[in-house]
Amino acid sequence: MLRLSWSTFRDRWQVFIGAIVTVALGVALVQSSLLTLISAATARVPAGLSSAEAHRVRDGRDGALALLGNTLGLATFVAVFIVSSTFAFTVVQRYRELALLRLVGASRRQVRRLLFGEALLLGLVGSGLGVLAGLPVMRLQVWLLIRLDLLPDGFTSAWRTWVIGASVGAGVLIAVCGVAAASGRAARVRPLAALREAGGDARLMTVSRWLLGVVFLGGGIALLVIVPHVGPDAAIAMALCSCIVLVVAVAAFTPLLLPAASLLPRLFAVGPLGRLAHANLRADTRRGAATAAPIIVLFTFVIGMAGSLGTLGAAARHETASGLRADLVVTANQEMTARLAAVDGVAVVSEETPVAFDLGSVEDGKMTYESSDGLSVSPAEYGRTHRLAPRSGDLADLHGDTVAVLGSHWDVGDVLRTRIAGTPRDLRVVARYPATISGPQFLLPAGLGVERTDSRRYTIQVASGAFAAAVADRLRDAGLGRDGTVDTAAGWVRHEASDRQRVNTNVMVGLLALAMVYTVVAMVNAVVVAASSRGREFATARLSGLTRTQVIRMALWESTALVAVGLFLGGLTASATILSLVGAVQRIVGVTIVSVPWTLIGAVALGSLAVVGMTSVLTALAATRTPPVRLAGTRE
Repeated sequence: MLRLSWSTFRDRWQVFIGAIVTVALGVALVQSSLLTLISAATARVPAGLSSAEAHRVRDGRDGALALLGNTLGLATFVAVFIVSSTFAFTVVQRYRELALLRLVGASRRQVRRLLFGEALLLGLVGSGLGVLAGLPVMRLQVWLLIRLDLLPDGFTSAWRTWVIGASVGAGVLIAVCGVAAASGRAARVRPLAALREAGGDARLMTVSRWLLGVVFLGGGIALLVIVPHVGPDAAIAMALCSCIVLVVAVAAFTPLLLPAASLLPRLFAVGPLGRLAHANLRADTRRGAATAAPIIVLFTFVIGMAGSLGTLGAAARHETASGLRADLVVTANQEMTARLAAVDGVAVVSEETPVAFDLGSVEDGKMTYESSDGLSVSPAEYGRTHRLAPRSGDLADLHGDTVAVLGSHWDVGDVLRTRIAGTPRDLRVVARYPATISGPQFLLPAGLGVERTDSRRYTIQVASGAFAAAVADRLRDAGLGRDGTVDTAAGWVRHEASDRQRVNTNVMVGLLALAMVYTVVAMVNAVVVAASSRGREFATARLSGLTRTQVIRMALWESTALVAVGLFLGGLTASATILSLVGAVQRIVGVTIVSVPWTLIGAVALGSLAVVGMTSVLTALAATRTPPVRLAGTRE
């Protein structure tokens, strides 16, 4: 069977080329991400850094670890998805060939071994290419993480020889997992199907498809229900999970959804060629589903993640603006409360300094600390320049060894075990506030000795009757503009919300770039595989009176319609993810906020049309190169 697997793999290498590239890319990413993740996780914070600088290094490293971990999961998922789609469609194309094998005596187990042998060869070839590409990909990945400010300058990933074995194993595992479902379907081919002129399994929805679709649809709905009830950080992670789960469900049900969704492009099926292309689209639902699946994946991931992140950013800006009762914001690297208060027109000055400390917890009877951050404030001034609605306690009690918490599980009277400037200190909770999207998790009293992590911020209320613009000019004329920045409250809110979302945005940019690369490969692969079996169909169309140009135009119309269907189904899936996150935001800020990335939607739609359309034209040119008389009577 291995020799037969090699023979079929060699003869059908054009069909497998997309899956080989996918496995190679997956192996390269697995190897690169493993090496970089281990190096980042084991790297120590450089000695001699202040607590604030060490805190920033740890935050960036945590973001890098999150991105690398998600990269491993996403790369494996998409690779298995593409390989599975390739083998599923090739089984349909080879239905009569497999039936002939059964007719001459091959058992079901031998048929499965044939496909697993092809998958093994595919995995080994892809793994070899992936291992060779691993080092360049690792350098590119490290460079990207440094550019995204997730890793410090000069960071390098150490080479580990064992990663070659892990990479090859990952490539073979991806290929074997991808062929598992298709091999079961191939084993169920009946021997007498070889006697039929038009073989093929008429069932669009097999038992495995129904089972897969129902299970993942149920899981996706469960995640969508949970997302509104968790915090913003957990909501982002669950949004990514819901995208993955719902994509699998929609891909499983695509053969059922495609006929209904194809009614939309039917409105634009003008002329005989358009009607013929639409008829082809509805007649071969399985081929259409295989082509539309990667487009659904691309649109769901890109739009779902971008829309979710945009919604969180818009909610953060709204929350910060609605909670601020200041007119001006001054940012500086030195203490200047008295200088600001002395300027004519200034009524209230609230100094707010981002600080870092270590929060302790007991694990296995031993105290362990992890870095945390908060805001050092003067309670009276902070209460006047911010809108506060505590659930319990009073901010006026924030003095000495105390702390106010926002959205945490602690309550008034609880004691936090902390380490401040290297010294253990117990802080008593005196106030508890609702969770926020953009605000700090802890408020600490000024003068506690906590080291600041960023520039000091001063929120200023102007006196009654004074104009904020005039006061801002006086601040600059007094020389405060040289020592810091003077901004309006609205201008500061815009910059602050962007800075707070920076790490999440960088992580999402890395994931979206990976998703786009993978799905472009998948789209090209799906079109090539689908077109590889249409030579006889195109020849018959040409013998019936169509020119070669008309056949290519028909294929282009079909691909355009499939892109439209894929964008529609992907848009529905992405919308469900975004709306679930909107529910989480509404529970936190009290208003409904939705951010739709229209520019990105247009770019993805046009890019998908360009990639699929160009690939469709090229494959149709190749399929119609042979004279139609030579192909019309042959079997695919």
